[in-house]
Amino acid sequence: MNVLVTGGAGFIGSHVVEGLLKEGLSLIVVDNLSTGKIENLNPNALFYQQSIEDEEMMERVFMLHKPAYIFHLAAQSSVSVSVRNPVEDAKTNILGTLVLLQKSVKYGVKKFIFSSTGGAIYGDNVKIPTPETETPNPISPYGIAKLSVEKYLDFFSKEYGLEYVSLRYSNVYGPRQDPYGEAGVVAIFTNRMLRGEKVTIFGDGEYVRDYVYVDDVVRANILAMEKGKNVVLNIGTGRGTTVNELFMMLKSITGYSDEPEYAPPRKGDVRKSILDCSKAKEILGWEPEVSLEEGLRRTVEHFKTSS
Repeated sequence: MNVLVTGGAGFIGSHVVEGLLKEGLSLIVVDNLSTGKIENLNPNALFYQQSIEDEEMMERVFMLHKPAYIFHLAAQSSVSVSVRNPVEDAKTNILGTLVLLQKSVKYGVKKFIFSSTGGAIYGDNVKIPTPETETPNPISPYGIAKLSVEKYLDFFSKEYGLEYVSLRYSNVYGPRQDPYGEAGVVAIFTNRMLRGEKVTIFGDGEYVRDYVYVDDVVRANILAMEKGKNVVLNIGTGRGTTVNELFMMLKSITGYSDEPEYAPPRKGDVRKSILDCSKAKEILGWEPEVSLEEGLRRTVEHFKTSS
């Protein structure tokens, strides 16, 4: 059975690819390598270097391989980039997804599993921990785009019968996360600490996030193949950690000796984001298994060995 993973050379996508390969599936990866990396690619997956926005090329991929499942992880994933350039964000995150949805209907895809965001979709002034019943009010173009796609998924399911699961991730971290981008605070802090460089915290460091380890996210994706129908599910831990607390935890693990530098807060960042994931437990039978302490240790070890 063929499975298509978009963004399969990226941080989360490459881990999803490996998890699916272990299930004995035949994998096709589409990634334009704008943020994904060749070294993340699993050699047992068939790779196409192209953009999901290229309708002609995506038509070819669907026609040749007729995937039964789509795991859609290709995205412009930085909140701050989306604030600076909402047009480019929408091209990738909305228009690119629409290309995939149309091809999925045309070629009879069994299920479309979408990587959404719980960290940016709800906005501020919501119930904490936040359940899926809370009305989304995103304050960044990135969050707006993800919510738009969820609305399109609902439309395509009702109009064409396309089955989907949308997974709203909290802040995902782990090995292979890009330490040089604008998203991914764990990777950025870890890399700079191991190099003995200054670490910058935006705002007062009291922004709260729900950090979920990438292996737990992979399990949620695999479970969504067989469980859940036309649903939106939070994938997080239900535990909140401030950036200052995260800094101190990583400082202890890495042996870093310096203090952080503080900079003005970034536009579009929500103040507090913690997800209620009881619905994922009920529908997928999923719960996070890796504690933040253990996940950070694994991440630091990866950066030590790969640098």
